[in-house]
Amino acid sequence: MADVDGGGLSLLSLGDELTCSICLSTFDCPVTTPCGHNFCQQCLLSTWKETYSCPQCRTHYSIKPELKKNTVLGAVVDTFKLRSTTDVSVAERAKSEAGRGGAAATRCDTCMKAEAVKTCLTCMASYCAEHLRPHRDSPVFRVHQLTEPVDDLLERICPDHQKLTELFCTQHDRLICTLCLQQVHKTCNFIQPEKQREKQKSNFSEKLDLVNMKIKQNETVISQITDMQLSLKSSAATKKSKMARVYEQIRNMLAAEECAAMTAVDEELESSQTKITVLMKMFSENIKSLNKAKVDIHSLLCQSQTMAFLQASLNLPKAAAFDPYAPRINFNSKKVTANEEFAVNLKKQMRYILNQPLGARPPLTKTEKKTQTGHPINNPSPAAKAVNVKADKMSESQITHTKRSPLQEDGNKPMKSRSHSMENLLGSDGKPRHRPQLTQMSSEPKEKIEMMDRPANLAAENRHNLLAYGAALSFDPKTAHKRIVLTEHFTRASVSDQPNPAEHLDCPQRFSVCTQVLTSQGFTRGCHYWEVRLNQNNFVGIGLAYGSIDRKGPTSRLGRNAKSWCVEWFNVKLSAWHDSSEIEVPNLQPKRVGVLLDCDSGSATFYKVADRAYPFYSFVFPFTEAVYPAFWLFSSESSITLCQPQA
Repeated sequence: MADVDGGGLSLLSLGDELTCSICLSTFDCPVTTPCGHNFCQQCLLSTWKETYSCPQCRTHYSIKPELKKNTVLGAVVDTFKLRSTTDVSVAERAKSEAGRGGAAATRCDTCMKAEAVKTCLTCMASYCAEHLRPHRDSPVFRVHQLTEPVDDLLERICPDHQKLTELFCTQHDRLICTLCLQQVHKTCNFIQPEKQREKQKSNFSEKLDLVNMKIKQNETVISQITDMQLSLKSSAATKKSKMARVYEQIRNMLAAEECAAMTAVDEELESSQTKITVLMKMFSENIKSLNKAKVDIHSLLCQSQTMAFLQASLNLPKAAAFDPYAPRINFNSKKVTANEEFAVNLKKQMRYILNQPLGARPPLTKTEKKTQTGHPINNPSPAAKAVNVKADKMSESQITHTKRSPLQEDGNKPMKSRSHSMENLLGSDGKPRHRPQLTQMSSEPKEKIEMMDRPANLAAENRHNLLAYGAALSFDPKTAHKRIVLTEHFTRASVSDQPNPAEHLDCPQRFSVCTQVLTSQGFTRGCHYWEVRLNQNNFVGIGLAYGSIDRKGPTSRLGRNAKSWCVEWFNVKLSAWHDSSEIEVPNLQPKRVGVLLDCDSGSATFYKVADRAYPFYSFVFPFTEAVYPAFWLFSSESSITLCQPQA
């Protein structure tokens, strides 16, 4: 314990090590656990209720362990407490002395007890009144220089000459004594330490003023930034409100245009029904007059007198000279067709514009169309306002040659009017209201269109509208990898651990490396839509591929080459792949996925199909050859089923 007592300073630094981790106080009757950690005996026992474990390392004991008192640690703690008490007493005494005199009093260097009254600069010592008596009584000490007590006398002694430093060298910024001034610093400028103190105090005061000024400036800037932040929030709210009103007006305009289109269809139906009613009445009157003529003929045929029969005559009604026919009645009139084509082309035009990044969208100029009299049009067609500004710059021939609607691509083209049309029968000269034609989505050749892949930012669509472009698909067994099993009339694909060579003969169209399969149907033009049902969202890929995609190499995997595009579920991640470039997409975990392929605009959109169709990613790319629906399966637990296009 002697070493402990002699190293008081080192012992005081062990305060943290001598603290119980439970009560955070100095150990009181310390005990040691079997794992080697120390705690107060009472603190440790209070933590042991039903289970027994070390509070520090969480070592669990099946039975309550036997605790042993750490006597060595207890002795160290007692010594530490004693040292702490002594240091506190010394600190309190020094504090009380400082409180009485404002600073610790200078002690006599001879007795080290009494307070010094003078300091001898010759002896370099401080003396109390008793020990200062020789300096006052003896003539030997009369030449000694006495001054007021100096508390930091040892610090003010020159280390080179052991004399009191009384001057300050301004060139070397240090205190010097008179001998230093005569030797090393004899060419230096010097001043009194008190004057240097005042000068330095003034310098520090100036720096303090500068610091305070900078603090105020920073606080002012922070206040300005705060006001700017509030202004930005207010401006953002105002702009959002304005944009919301604009989009609300656009929606109202589209709703009004839809209502007008529906009204046009209803008017066409009513007009057709009126014409049909007139025709029905006319043909009914013809039948009535012909029946009357029939009765008259039967009456003449029943005439028994020959003379009367020979003199009888009968004029047939005009209806007998008319060749009846059923006129063509459909909704492919110019008025209805114009409405339908305008709606389809407007949708394509808006999709083309909105699918591009904001900076790459074509500018929408603020032009004001005028009538022939020079006055602005008060109520232009709401849908006409959505026409791309490029239409105004195209030639008349380019405007008239618009894209055909998907319905026309399917073969439902409007029939040419027959010579015996319903209008010719009734002499109608009604003229349908014509609307401006929408131009193609791009006047440039498809080879120059830059490919753009992006997450879809479109609103949910009515699934019934997409099913209008439904395509019935089936898997092509010649392209299926040997481990892929096709069932349910080639509409369901799954992966088998044991390939069946008998069902999969070698052929150049078959994928040999990646477990993939294409459909038998490929597309080069028009809009086409199909749906796929997934049994799980893991290790499955759905996409598109050219027929010339590599079938043998490792780059044949969908999305890892320039000839294929796909969305792929891999573990919990959903990614879009093309040409080995990956874009991560939020995983919606759909059970049914829809794909809308628009060959004319060069786009493919993937939907999560539920109550509605929710788009989650779109590819935009130019077609150079036929494109086929393509699928990738990896896990034996995954399977996909091609759904039939039905509501």
